[in-house]
Amino acid sequence: MSNPFTMGHNLKRYLNLLWQSIVFWSVALACFAIIRYFGLEDEDGITVIDDIAGTKGFLKPLASFSAMGGVLGILYASIDFLFDKLISKRLSLGLMLVTKTFIEFVFTIAVLTLTATIVSKVFTFVDFNVEPGWWLREKMVWGLLFYLLISSLVFSIIKIAVQRFGRGVFLKMLRGAYSNPKEEERIFMFLDLKDSTTIAERLGHHKYSQFIQDCFFDLNEVVLKYEAEIYQYVGDEAVLSWSYKRGLFNSNCIEVFFAFEVKRASRNAHYLEKYGVFPEFKAGMHGGILMAAEVGFIRKELAYHGDVINTSARIQAECNKHNVNFLLSEKLLNDLGVKKSFSSKPIGDVLLKGKQKEIKIYSIAHYDQQIV
Repeated sequence: MSNPFTMGHNLKRYLNLLWQSIVFWSVALACFAIIRYFGLEDEDGITVIDDIAGTKGFLKPLASFSAMGGVLGILYASIDFLFDKLISKRLSLGLMLVTKTFIEFVFTIAVLTLTATIVSKVFTFVDFNVEPGWWLREKMVWGLLFYLLISSLVFSIIKIAVQRFGRGVFLKMLRGAYSNPKEEERIFMFLDLKDSTTIAERLGHHKYSQFIQDCFFDLNEVVLKYEAEIYQYVGDEAVLSWSYKRGLFNSNCIEVFFAFEVKRASRNAHYLEKYGVFPEFKAGMHGGILMAAEVGFIRKELAYHGDVINTSARIQAECNKHNVNFLLSEKLLNDLGVKKSFSSKPIGDVLLKGKQKEIKIYSIAHYDQQIV
């Protein structure tokens, strides 16, 4: 039976990818029409028929290419989504790219054929002889295919950059927002695999790496719903981050932990069958003001500096000592307020490693769990 949460999450991911793809490819093909047709009548030695002469005539190819871009956007988004969900983990990166490129090429030719047929019937300024293999003889089609290839590379680079830096961060880095250190208020969660050393010795380094891959694949399935950014992967540990406002909204910074537990539990049979062990994670969380800045030159990335990160890591380290899975600071709990979806229990004042002043921490459990 399908999980409603998973279905809703997948639909949201698909719709998000869909609108981005439609907008990008509509704009990309509109740009191609501008490059190809706009101002042709003003070029020496080129004769342009009245249908596309002038601004009004130019709107016809502009509308045609923009509409074709929208159709391609739908197809490309659907192919990307299906590959990510069903095939990405089964094929090597190279084989996946070749397979996906071939499928996109076939659909592109189909869309070009459909567009050429419609344009030939609707507009008088073009008469394509659309028959099997027609696109092999059309030089303009090969020029368009080359343009689509370059545009696809640009789109892929943009997606990779957004995935690498997080939503909103990439645009800020483009305009140089972090060229100089910038003060921000953020929430950090350190998420670590319990009994990692024992599991690693039991599985061996190769199978253990696959085990970690599976765990973080499940984590990636839930982070977007709760607006979390994955700041770092460090071995068997993941560091999640939110702007303070996004983290507090709907208790995103709390709920993501329990959603991750539900996701792993839904694949309990998979973990036990493949690895003979089910992964349990512990988390520590804190929030406050810190500095954000671009660092590096050969490899540039966004780095956060401040006590918030150190405190979050130290709180997570207290989980084993108090035999709990989820701890957070009193400050963050107070800012979250009382929520019906989870309950809290005071651990007391603890002196975190490297600190000179004690801090109050609390354990957190979901409403259908019980803190003992």
